[in-house]
Amino acid sequence: MAVALNTLVEEADRYLASAKIADYCPNGLQVEGRPQVLRIVSGVTASQALLDAAVEAQADLVLVHHGYFWKGENPCITGMKQRRLKTLLKHDISLLAYHLPLDLHPEVGNNVQLARQLEITVEGPLDPQNLKVVGLVGSLAEPVSARDFARRVQESMGREPLLIEGSGMIRRVGWCTGGGQGYIDQAVAAGVDLYLSGEASEQTFHSARENDVSFIAAGHHATERYGVQALGDYLARRFALEHLFIDCPNPI
Repeated sequence: MAVALNTLVEEADRYLASAKIADYCPNGLQVEGRPQVLRIVSGVTASQALLDAAVEAQADLVLVHHGYFWKGENPCITGMKQRRLKTLLKHDISLLAYHLPLDLHPEVGNNVQLARQLEITVEGPLDPQNLKVVGLVGSLAEPVSARDFARRVQESMGREPLLIEGSGMIRRVGWCTGGGQGYIDQAVAAGVDLYLSGEASEQTFHSARENDVSFIAAGHHATERYGVQALGDYLARRFALEHLFIDCPNPI
């Protein structure tokens, strides 16, 4: 049975505690569509490819991690932004987006879900003194080489990661999905053997090398596929809805 859009949004906001989290974009309902929801399509980013696939799937609501209306962007509804919004409005499809709340959540969050994929036991925040750092730290059941762990990442992500290999075995791991490469210094301070994020910057190489810490960049998109799936599954179970995750490939 369908559920009222307002009811679904209220539950998602409550579950993720989105009102308590300062962010770079509005979290929650970004575009309002039809008042009843039966079918959810989820994806990492509300790209035109995902919207077109959602229209084809006859979705009532699109659920994403990367939505619209980011701080500092041009507010004019032109070009790519106009085409995306026109697609949603023409087909009366809602857009529900959660950024940092979906990174941080202890059950369906991107970082917790990635830990489950990679068989890492979560121990706590990457930087307990600064909870604005959204990464986590944890451990493996048995030490492995950096190359073996990189193979584990490749098997899970479906793509070959960038590996900067340190000299030691890997037991303690720090990670932050997406563009969290800037937290490598916090990871070093936390005493990890390897730090993993979605992306890498030029200086990441030097931090890893000079601190003798292994580093893996596994892809921004690839590392953030799991949280939105878990949230979509939660909402589908909660309201007996249909949920379809659509992965629009992105090599970045």
